[in-house]
Amino acid sequence: MKDKKTKKKLPLYIQIGELLHREIAAGHWQAGERLPVEAELAVKLGVAVGTLRKSLAKLEADGLLERRQGSGTYVKRAPGGRAIYQFFHLELLEGGGAPSADTLSLELDVNNSVNSQLRIEQVNASTWCIKRLRYLNRELVAAEQIWFSQKHANSLSLDDLHESLYLHYRENFSFWISRVEDEIDCAPIPDWVADSLQLNKDQILPRVQRRGWSNEDNIEEYSLTWFDPSKCRYFARWR
Repeated sequence: MKDKKTKKKLPLYIQIGELLHREIAAGHWQAGERLPVEAELAVKLGVAVGTLRKSLAKLEADGLLERRQGSGTYVKRAPGGRAIYQFFHLELLEGGGAPSADTLSLELDVNNSVNSQLRIEQVNASTWCIKRLRYLNRELVAAEQIWFSQKHANSLSLDDLHESLYLHYRENFSFWISRVEDEIDCAPIPDWVADSLQLNKDQILPRVQRRGWSNEDNIEEYSLTWFDPSKCRYFARWR
């Protein structure tokens, strides 16, 4: 088992860009609306103005924003592209929050129940199992366990993994997650989740079971996410 944290973190300006992307997609800013001035927005997000400007420049290059000389930065259109955290549906209770993750462990697992979810027919086939902590604005809010087939990588280390697994799939496994199916229930938490979230081991938390389909319409990922409802909520919005 590997048990050190992932090194391939998303740069801060990308994290902030993803946050703004999510805020625009959620309708917090409408097309044609002006964003707060850079100094004000940087203070609100807790970043340097220079970092914020790199984020805004990236979103402008993606066609989501436009800068008007002497007037400010405006939302050009609602996002239609593929954000890194497009399918991340947790947000702080007050709304929003920049997602990030720390990987706790990576190991090969044999779990025929998981194999069934992934539609792997071979009995006792191995899958990669990842345990991670999820944060919003650097606040720990959830723990997740993720599985995908060993066929994508016979050997793998935490140094190989990117903080965004969906980005890792696209760059290293030649597929991307094009759609997901979530089932939400409440369930007792495993001991590792209780320890990680500093909760009682007999506690019940909301749990998201997710299956992720690739662009080739294969189920490539199965995951379980337990989240703390005192800190965050699950949301889904359609426009």
